[in-house]
Amino acid sequence: MCIAAWIWQSHPSYQFISLLNRDEFHNRPTRPMEWWGEGEEETLGGRDELGGGTWLGCTRGGRIAFLTNFREPEIRFSGPKSRGHLPVKFLKSRQSPMEFAEETVKEADTYSPFNLIVADLCSKTMVFISNRPEGKPNIQTVNPGIHVLSNASLDSPWPKSERLRSKVEDFLKTQGNEEIPLKEMVGELMEDKVKADRDMLPITGCNPEWEYALSSIYVDLDSEWGHYGTRSMSAIAVKADNGVSFYEKYIENGTWKEHLVQFRID
Repeated sequence: MCIAAWIWQSHPSYQFISLLNRDEFHNRPTRPMEWWGEGEEETLGGRDELGGGTWLGCTRGGRIAFLTNFREPEIRFSGPKSRGHLPVKFLKSRQSPMEFAEETVKEADTYSPFNLIVADLCSKTMVFISNRPEGKPNIQTVNPGIHVLSNASLDSPWPKSERLRSKVEDFLKTQGNEEIPLKEMVGELMEDKVKADRDMLPITGCNPEWEYALSSIYVDLDSEWGHYGTRSMSAIAVKADNGVSFYEKYIENGTWKEHLVQFRID
């Protein structure tokens, strides 16, 4: 289901800091974060080997994109088009985030339910795009500040979202203007298994037990379709001088692994 939190153009030392948990079935073929593609289209991110595309990626040109799904009563395992292609499409394009958003909503109903963030660090522009509510595509410019995106609209006050927002704010206060330790940040914020009070769960029309199982930041559950939960935890930090650090902790064949890639925006 995924959850993301980020700080956009509002930190004294960083242009952008993001955290994202990818929740998926553990038997879904996946490649961890790595460089792929060629030339200007070279992308750093993980890859979904079943549906294609990615859930989070960035480029040396300063483009970033990530997505979550939109929770609905009827679980859709696939749609006419895989939403994972949308981040890749933006990262490969030369359109501004708003131009890309305006083009995307024209075919929004051909994709499975999605929430998408696209950003261009060079122009300091970020846009939120969603094809929900159905029939009313949503485009919003994302203002500087701390934002959280789960499986509803941008900054919807779901318990897990508000919990993560509070944890991000508290963590940043402890760091001051010092360098952000991404591994420590992921460990403290994104491995949180605390579930929401049942009377505080969002009403999405889904089974209440499923809703409760998904109400923590870190998800881990067994379902009739197989083991489901957080498969990777990622953090990206872009400094004011355009230095980028991309940290990922991911599970592979039942074992947690981690790696860090650093580069500079051209």
